[in-house]
Amino acid sequence: MNFPTNLKYTDEHEWIRPEGEYAYVGITDYAQDQLGDIVFVDVNTEGETLEKGEVFGSIEVVKTVSDLFLPVGGEVMEINPELEEKPELVNSDPYGEGWLIKIKMTDPDELESLLDADAYKKIINE
Repeated sequence: MNFPTNLKYTDEHEWIRPEGEYAYVGITDYAQDQLGDIVFVDVNTEGETLEKGEVFGSIEVVKTVSDLFLPVGGEVMEINPELEEKPELVNSDPYGEGWLIKIKMTDPDELESLLDADAYKKIINE
């Protein structure tokens, strides 16, 4: 499994990659592996400002739907347009083309409370 060290992680299996006041959010390689083949990504919070830990959407696999939780508070600026036609990108490239949303962070200091790659590996026993 892949755990890029330039990302921060949540114990709910989301990752965040800050870029200035903005950040990209997705699910981890571990999460997509546990879920299986992703058939639909449902994010209808574009333009909304959400708090850290709030649900910003869901991912559907053949037998279940899983909620997606925001790692830090922010405004959902963009939803990855590729996922509408190709939700499987989350499986094949979870840290690249399979990103889910881009946010404008309301409090970048919240990043400090997230896990680094080593701490995330420990919670999933990698």
